[in-house]
Amino acid sequence: MKGKTKAICAASLASLMLLAMAGCGGGGDKKAADNGGKKLTMYWGALEDFMVADINAFQKETGIKVEGVRMSSGETIGRIKAEKANPKASLWFGGPADGQIQAKQDGLLEKYVSPNAAKIPDQFKDKDGYWTGVYVGYLGFASNAKLLKQAGVEAPKSWADLLKPEFKGQIVTANPGSSGTAYTMLATLVQLKGEKDGLAYMKALHKQIKNYQKSGTAPARLAGQGECIVGISFLHDAIKYREEGMKDLVLTAPAEGTGYEVGAVSLIKGGPDQDAAKKFIDWALTAKAQEIGQTVGSYQFLTNPDAKPPKQAAEIKDTKLIKYNFEWAGAHRNELVEKWNKAIKD
Repeated sequence: MKGKTKAICAASLASLMLLAMAGCGGGGDKKAADNGGKKLTMYWGALEDFMVADINAFQKETGIKVEGVRMSSGETIGRIKAEKANPKASLWFGGPADGQIQAKQDGLLEKYVSPNAAKIPDQFKDKDGYWTGVYVGYLGFASNAKLLKQAGVEAPKSWADLLKPEFKGQIVTANPGSSGTAYTMLATLVQLKGEKDGLAYMKALHKQIKNYQKSGTAPARLAGQGECIVGISFLHDAIKYREEGMKDLVLTAPAEGTGYEVGAVSLIKGGPDQDAAKKFIDWALTAKAQEIGQTVGSYQFLTNPDAKPPKQAAEIKDTKLIKYNFEWAGAHRNELVEKWNKAIKD
């Protein structure tokens, strides 16, 4: 299983795009004409079914044609950097804002303050207007109840619990270099414990890890499938998999406190059809648009105060959170990932 990931192949991505394009019926042609035949390409950091649902709804409402490419945060940053001289996409949606903060620092984003951003609380948006939060997700542990019973151990309730001998070789997480979820974990531990102790903890945790996944959603799914005892993921992803039939999933969060993501939307510098991208950002910040995710199993908390949060997320609303410093995490992403790589190899 080491290194095994579920990559999105070109064929399945094409199928998703065809499905998304199907949402243009019922007046879409007239709306497309009204919008001057605009087309939008975006890089998407949330789940694929969320992407398809949002694309369908936006196309139906505006007539603007949309193509979405689903990638993890590390992949998205790499793609935007590689395309800097000739950007292929205009929009980045979802995944922890840390990645978009790094992209801002690297000069890859364009400032855009949507008129609808006034509704979004200050803690969920960039003070300079380079990104705006759409949803919020809490980091935690997804454990398999049957495997816990077989191992004679309770679900982890602290970061320290993950180091128990019963969990050796039975924890799956993602790689902080590719996954925004896993980078949130790395930055959380460093912010909680300080750099020296945080990296020492990550080195100790490395000895417990069964394998590292490319995407941060995979660990919860693998725990639900019984391929590991514990997956470290955002808790809303674990709720989704449990709702889809993985009934053995048990959700817990560390008592010391945990980090969280602000899934953000931003404008890629120099991208084509930026007017269409701005329309999408305006739309994504509305309560109506933010409520779409929960219809397809994305159970994050929402940043627009008028949006109704998913009832499925009520069980995790009291999760103890740290004062996660997004600006620091984004500014030190490359450096911290390098230090983590060195720590686990020493």
